Amino acid sequence: MLDTSARLLRLLSLLQAPRAWPGSELAERLGVSGRTVRNDIDRLRELGYPVDATRGAVGGYRLGAGAAMPPLLLDDDEAVAVTIALRTATEGAVPGTEETALRALTKLEQVLPSRLRRRVRALHAFTVTVPADRPAPTVSADVLTTLVSACRDRERLRFDYLDHAGTPTLRVVEPYRAVNWGQRWYLVAWDVAREDWRTFRIDRIRPRTPTGPRFTPREPPGGDITAYVSLRVSSATWRHHARVTVHAPATAVIEQINPAVGTVQALDTDTCVLTTGADSVQRLAAYLGMLDFDFDVTEPAELVDHLRRLADRYSRSTPPVRQSERTTAGPPGPA
Repeated sequence: MLDTSARLLRLLSLLQAPRAWPGSELAERLGVSGRTVRNDIDRLRELGYPVDATRGAVGGYRLGAGAAMPPLLLDDDEAVAVTIALRTATEGAVPGTEETALRALTKLEQVLPSRLRRRVRALHAFTVTVPADRPAPTVSADVLTTLVSACRDRERLRFDYLDHAGTPTLRVVEPYRAVNWGQRWYLVAWDVAREDWRTFRIDRIRPRTPTGPRFTPREPPGGDITAYVSLRVSSATWRHHARVTVHAPATAVIEQINPAVGTVQALDTDTCVLTTGADSVQRLAAYLGMLDFDFDVTEPAELVDHLRRLADRYSRSTPPVRQSERTTAGPPGPA
């Protein structure tokens, strides 16, 4: 049988699982009586752990939310993951959280067992972060908290917003999700005035308070919020757009197309339309070449001209096929 301290730690570890534990199951797991389990639950409550108890067939004990943050029990992998996340946060992804993250990181590293401390220090010492090509836009922690709180509470938001041209506008939206894409944060929301889904850069948002009223949530755009954001964010930076008829099944093309590169729509079993774009016709032509399928392009004119120049260049860069090679490569004749 475990001694009292070890038993309390084991009980706390069980209660941190996202489920309710019947007293009889806890007693069996700990090898004690039901009365001892009840006494141990009372001890945990005295130490500040909010243990909720419910009756009934699906009732039992579970760890609830309290007024203060009690100590947590983390397994080895969880402790390493939290440490890495805190180190990343100290680099200033969300301004205003660096000092708090550093304090939490210091506390955690002080209590890590030596075996875990070696793993964490090795990760820190032998990994290098390459700075971004351009400074990442900063997001206020207060603004981010306000937005996600409105998403959670399903309350309308009013905010001042700077569009791509730097023009200030007032928006009223029904917020759905805050999305981290690369080095930027975006808010996906239903724009009330425009009656459509929109994606807003959070570093350009200045919320107005109070929020409200509450709204009824809608189905997310396209059923996949990640694909929606990746396409909207990417297409917003495209200088050149194209609709390309690809002579291949849509399923085969979709396997090669990241949502950030384009969308695919089937025309029939052997043909589909790829809507794509890029910041240059050279890159757009490279995307199409990597498909390794036949395709038809009629616009934009810049892309058509570039593909013709590429075709001529590739033709000049290879020697002509000799007659003997044509004969060898052709189908065998009759016996």
